[in-house]
Amino acid sequence: MQELAFLDATAQADLVRRKKISADELVEYAITRIEQLNPALNAVVTRLYEQARAAVGRVNAHAPLAGVPLILKDLLAECAGTPLSEGSRFLGDYVSTHDSELVRRFHQAGLIVIAKSNTPEFALMPTTEPSRFGATRNPWDTRLSTGGSSGGSAAAVASGMVAIGHANDGGGSIRVPASCCGVVGLKPTRGRNSLAPDYGDVASGLLCEHVHTRSVRDTAAVLDATAGPTLGDPYWPAPPERLYTDEVEREPGRLRIALSTRPLTGVSAHDHCIAAGESVARLCESLGHEVFEAAPEVDSERLFKAFGIRWIGFLTWAVKDWARRLGREPSEDLLEPATWRMYANGLRQTSADYLLAVQDLQRISRDVAGFFEHIDVWLTPTLAQPPVPLGYFDYAPDRRATHLERLGEYTGFTLIANTTGQPAISLPLHWTDSGLPIGVQFTGRYGDEATLLRLAGQLERAQPWAGRRPPDPGQAT
Repeated sequence: MQELAFLDATAQADLVRRKKISADELVEYAITRIEQLNPALNAVVTRLYEQARAAVGRVNAHAPLAGVPLILKDLLAECAGTPLSEGSRFLGDYVSTHDSELVRRFHQAGLIVIAKSNTPEFALMPTTEPSRFGATRNPWDTRLSTGGSSGGSAAAVASGMVAIGHANDGGGSIRVPASCCGVVGLKPTRGRNSLAPDYGDVASGLLCEHVHTRSVRDTAAVLDATAGPTLGDPYWPAPPERLYTDEVEREPGRLRIALSTRPLTGVSAHDHCIAAGESVARLCESLGHEVFEAAPEVDSERLFKAFGIRWIGFLTWAVKDWARRLGREPSEDLLEPATWRMYANGLRQTSADYLLAVQDLQRISRDVAGFFEHIDVWLTPTLAQPPVPLGYFDYAPDRRATHLERLGEYTGFTLIANTTGQPAISLPLHWTDSGLPIGVQFTGRYGDEATLLRLAGQLERAQPWAGRRPPDPGQAT
């Protein structure tokens, strides 16, 4: 049963299909794992065990991931009859009345929602330390952050609670925790997964939905199950030529790969992160790819300023959206200090400020698109730093570096893909001497998850990570 905890979802579903194990047994084992590990990690904030047990009997046995337990991030995705807090006291005891389209497709794929994972308040921070639920701790070293905002999901997958954890990404929130926790994290192309029925897009297209997994084939399998528009979606990328799961097994051919180890925000990356990018560049060369140093030329000051305005607008919208839905006004006692400060700043921003920021980022997106006319894939570290200590992003009014500045220093490689809408994947291909994961990011052309998945599958076969497992949480400090 210990080995079952670290099987990927594809293998778990195959066991169910061949009747080597039942969906009931998978669910019960996941419950056992959560109860064993969560006191040390705090990845799960809402247990949905009885709903999961009831759902087993409704699973379509022929569904591609039939019987596999899933942890749903406690943000954005609505699951009927379950609490949703988005990491904030402001939402109180809100309970979802319907399923989001994404959750409906999860159910269709045979996945069983078993719990909800921790997230920072309104996904604001690149660490998962909400005051409502407390910090999620990194399975590799419980003194460290899991990253954010999908840190609870990444910790749950990395520790073997479940094989799939729902996640979403507005500035790196899938890829940041994937790097910190040593799992696979794909941010799909803008519009690939629908945000229906509640939203057309979020933050003018910054935010995307997907999952954390332990294998590339699982990431592809879930995307096969969830991708595609629904009625009324504002835009969507061209459909893929074939199943994403088929792409994982296909050879990528000789790719032109640009390497850069300096974030577009202009800060310097940590030596460990530079070493990660360079080591994976050498691996790509050994596999026959052409690798050379290059990066898109963008106005980094304008990029970060415009992204900050758009991010403040997103936070202010999130608070106002919930205020309208709940029929109550936000107040300082119901929001964290950093959230309240950003909300106040957002109220002072004008609609013209926001639209100018959108304009600036769209101009930068055109520059980046031109860069991809001459390359197939852009290789960088996922983060500019290894996993940071818990508390690193604590808001302090007298601190010289604000949390937004630290966010830019930390996530300088990730936010550009949210700006452009391009797909980007973080892979656990590098580890420090002390055993900490350092993710490496590959960014592809708009709409071209296929190339990323072919390359990711090739790299996973060449340098497997499946055998790497975090220590028992009691020994991880």
